[in-house]
Amino acid sequence: MNVLSLFDGMSCGQIALNRAGIKYDNYFASEIDKFAIQVTQYNYPNTIQLGSITELKSESLPKIDLLFGGSPCQSFSNAGNGKGFDGKSGLFWEYIRLLKETNPTYFLLENVVMKKEWEDIITNELGIKPIKINSRLVSAQNRPRLYWTNIPNVNQPKDKNILLKDIVDTSIGSKYYLSEKAIAKINRSSFKREFATINTEKTRTLIAGYYKIPGDGIYFEDSVGKRRYTPNECERLQNVPLDYTSIVSDTQRYKMLGNGWTVDVIAHIFKGLL
Repeated sequence: MNVLSLFDGMSCGQIALNRAGIKYDNYFASEIDKFAIQVTQYNYPNTIQLGSITELKSESLPKIDLLFGGSPCQSFSNAGNGKGFDGKSGLFWEYIRLLKETNPTYFLLENVVMKKEWEDIITNELGIKPIKINSRLVSAQNRPRLYWTNIPNVNQPKDKNILLKDIVDTSIGSKYYLSEKAIAKINRSSFKREFATINTEKTRTLIAGYYKIPGDGIYFEDSVGKRRYTPNECERLQNVPLDYTSIVSDTQRYKMLGNGWTVDVIAHIFKGLL
C-alpha cells in the first residue's frame, strides 16, 4: 500500500497506522516545517519527504491507496483570524487538487469545528459528511475535531476514561514552573483561565501557541506551584510515544504537538482499513 500524507507535521498519521496494525509499502509526506521533518525522519527514516504541497506533482507518484491530512486550521478556528478559505486554511484546495489527481482508494481529512458554511463547502467537495470526534474519549484532553473519510465503519471510539491525573508527572524540572510575573501576565490576558489541579477531569485543547506566555491558558497547579504542562505530558495528551519529539527544543515540541493529531483517534479510524 502506498500512503500520501499531507500537512501531517511530525507524522502522527504514521504512528497511527502502526498502532492500528496497517501495513504499508511507501509513506510519502508533504511537509515544510524543518523541525517536524527532523522528528519524522528520526523516528521513521524511510519516510519519503516531498516538500511543499503547492509544488507537489501527482505524476511523480505511484498509485496512492490512502491519502490523508489535516489542512491548516488557523483561519477556520475560533481562535484564528476568521478569514476562512481566504486565509491559510485555503490550502484545503491543494488537498482537493491532489485528492482528484491521485484518486486514492481511501481518504481522510481532519480539521477543527468551524462555521457551518465552511464545513458545508468541504462536505460538498468531498461528497461525504464529517464525523465529529472529541479526543477526550481517548485522552485527557478536550479536543473536538471533524473527520471526513470514506474509510468504512467509522464510529465513536470507546471512552478510555483517561483523566488528567493519569498523564501528569510527579517530578519535573523547575523551568516548567511559572514565575509571579508570568502568572500576573496570564491573569491579565484574554486567555485567563482557572489553573487545573490533579483532580481536574480533562484539560482544554492544546494548541501550537502553547510555548508562549500566556499561551492558550491551559496550566496546571500541583503541590509545588503553578506550571505549564511539560512536552512529555503534551505527548501523552496527544497519545504520542514518550520522547518521540525530544530531539528538538521544547518550543518546537510544543508547536508540533499543538498542531498534531490525537493519535488514538486516527488509529481508531484507520482500523476500518483492516
